[in-house]
Amino acid sequence: MPAASKGSGMLHKYDTPAGVRVFSTTRHGGVSTGNYGTFNVNAYCGDRPEAIAENRRLLCREIGLDSTDRLIIPHQTHGTAVRQITADFFGLTAEQRQALLEGVDAVMTHLPHTCVGVSTADCIPIILYDEPHHAACAVHAGWRGTVGRIVNAAVSAMADAYGTRPQQLLTWIGPGISLRNFEVGQEVYDCFRVAGFPMELISRRYEKWHIDLPLCNRLLLEALGTPVASISDAGICTFDHVDDYFSARRLGISSGRIYTGVTLF
Repeated sequence: MPAASKGSGMLHKYDTPAGVRVFSTTRHGGVSTGNYGTFNVNAYCGDRPEAIAENRRLLCREIGLDSTDRLIIPHQTHGTAVRQITADFFGLTAEQRQALLEGVDAVMTHLPHTCVGVSTADCIPIILYDEPHHAACAVHAGWRGTVGRIVNAAVSAMADAYGTRPQQLLTWIGPGISLRNFEVGQEVYDCFRVAGFPMELISRRYEKWHIDLPLCNRLLLEALGTPVASISDAGICTFDHVDDYFSARRLGISSGRIYTGVTLF
C-alpha cells in the first residue's frame, strides 16, 4: 500500500518502494514572481522563460536528474492522449520532442533516470506505478479528462506497452481541488451523469452542483481492479492551500502550475 506522503520545502514527497520516486512541486524554492511565484516549471502558462529554465534546473538537482532533457513535461489539452517515452525519444531534436508532447495528458515510461509528469493547478494529478514491470505513468485528470476516463486509457496503454495489470498497480492521487470547492454548472454535472458516474457518490448540491474529482478517479481505478489499499490520496485541496500550491480558481489561469512526477531508478 502506498504510505502517507510528506512535505519537504519545494517538494511534497510520497512514500514509495525502492527504485521509484514520486513527488509534487509546491510554490516554494524557485525564482518565479507574482502569481508564478516562486516555483513554476511549466512553459505553457505565461511565465518568463528564464525563470522556468532556472526552476527546471533546480528541480532536476533536487530529484537527482543530470539534465533537464530528462524532465518530461507535456503540453496538456484536457484530452485523453497517452504518450510513451522510449529511448528513441532522446535521439530526436528539441522541436521533434516538443511536437510529440503536444496535446498529451498522460506520459509513461520504463526508462531509468527519466522523470515523467503532468502539470496541474486544481485538476487531479495521478501517478501509476507497475512494480512488477518497473514502469510508471503520470496522468492529468481535469473534469474533461475524468469524464473521458483518461485513467482507463493510461492503464490500457501501460498494459499494451509493459504488460501492466491494474491489480498490481500502486497509485498516488496528488494535490487537486476538493468537492467542497469544485463548483460546476449543470452542463458539467450532466456530462458526468451521462458518462455513467455514480452521481449519488461523486456529487453534492449546495447553491450549485459540486463534483469530487479525486473520488471519481479513485472509483475508476477500483473498477479496473486496482486494490483500494493500493490507492493513496494526498488529500490536499489546492483551492484551500493556495499559499503552498497553485490554484487557477484562486489565482487565475495566468499563474504557475504544480508538477507531479515520477522517476525510476
